[in-house]
Amino acid sequence: MNLMYQSTRSNSEPITASKAILKGLADDGGLYVPVTIPKLGLSMKDISSLTYQQTAYEVMKLFLTDFTEEELKSCIEKAYDSKFDTEEIAPLVKADGAYYLELFHGATIAFKDMALSILPHLLTTAAKKNQVQDKIVILTATSGDTGKAALAGFADVEGTKIIVFYPKDGVSVVQEKQMVTQKGDNTYVVGIRGNFDDAQSGVKAMFNNKELAADMKAKGYQFSSANSINIGRLVPQIVYYVYSYANLYKNEEIAEGEKINVVVPTGNFGNILAAYYAKAMGVPINKLICASNDNKVLFDFFQTGIYNKNREFILTSSPSMDILISSNLERLIYQITGKDADKTLELMKSLSTKGEYKITEEMKSKVQEFVAGYATEGETAETIKKLYDKTGYIIDTHTAVAASVYNNYRTQTGDTTKTIIASTASPYKFARSVMNAIDTKYNTLSELELVDELSKISGTDIPGAIEEIKTAPILHTRVCDTDKMQETVEEILK
Repeated sequence: MNLMYQSTRSNSEPITASKAILKGLADDGGLYVPVTIPKLGLSMKDISSLTYQQTAYEVMKLFLTDFTEEELKSCIEKAYDSKFDTEEIAPLVKADGAYYLELFHGATIAFKDMALSILPHLLTTAAKKNQVQDKIVILTATSGDTGKAALAGFADVEGTKIIVFYPKDGVSVVQEKQMVTQKGDNTYVVGIRGNFDDAQSGVKAMFNNKELAADMKAKGYQFSSANSINIGRLVPQIVYYVYSYANLYKNEEIAEGEKINVVVPTGNFGNILAAYYAKAMGVPINKLICASNDNKVLFDFFQTGIYNKNREFILTSSPSMDILISSNLERLIYQITGKDADKTLELMKSLSTKGEYKITEEMKSKVQEFVAGYATEGETAETIKKLYDKTGYIIDTHTAVAASVYNNYRTQTGDTTKTIIASTASPYKFARSVMNAIDTKYNTLSELELVDELSKISGTDIPGAIEEIKTAPILHTRVCDTDKMQETVEEILK
């Protein structure tokens, strides 16, 4: 029996997983969600003996039911291979009483690799299954990490082009360098004079522009997305929460069935939503702790039941979380309305017209497993330094937001439940902020000197992704205003 996918904004006919992956966004502007969330078919004891690749198959086959075993295993093999610098793919490191789930061992040293290494293969397989003749154009907005991970995933993939928009002054030096040095005849990178929300809104507007879609179709192109709005991006993220729980069990850190907490630093809500889905599948998770930086729309939402984006946008040292519109939250909203598409649409309309919406008390009662906290810039830096001084373990700024929120939560509640912290980027990606947090004396060093120093004090090798960009030539120089994004796409595809 095929698991079908439904839009969050209408009761239109459900579609297969491969079609949902191809479309990215529903015609009504909604996001695709599975009609039901499947239960894990194996016990944790069984899963604990599996590799990451085998676990991925056991989880993903339940969601992507119209892919054959051969198709899915081929996608998984191509994705999780030697481009990861550790055999385990997603290792757990115990430090200062928590378990850090390192999601940054892929080609671009950020957690987005976990999903974006496989999405191109899922997408091209889906295109063949559905006899798509058009060239697929991946349109993506990035706050820093998605862009490079998607570019690396889709570079030179036959039958595709990828166009990435990023905020010109809103990403780290390393993040920008990784994108603008990207090779591949089918890759295009555009800096916009605006922030991530502007980039995301511009991309969404193009997806919803029927006229543009018809023009592109006439030229033999079809739009799809690599953002976390694509269900093909979300499903692979569920895997690492299943895998990390099974790993704790295998290493006798927890008993079978023992509940854990999960802490996720997030801006667009996708990464913690994957943990919520994992819990619904049967992973024994107690609290889902949602960690925000100074742009704390999600913290305020869980505190008050009001989502309000009408506020100052703050640039922080954790730029991948500098987001005021958490697109993936829509999937949770749909769930807590009792899968009421009309209600979800009403709330999303309110967000786009008034910049805010309020959920009902009944809906609020359905998010009790979520706990929210936020960390200021000062707390983030302090957390990096304290952890390093105490254990020698170095984390990046995004992970530090999560660790800071977790430490506060533990102090305030006395909750000693074993806890996984999603470590979403390598410290090498944000070397200046990380090294300055450890000691301000490093501030005089250049970006590349900082990287060398970080390697020295952490006792870890400089990742290949960093070594590569030291000498790589800049290949992408396009910059445009936010109102010129569509024009830029049309120019690229003419």
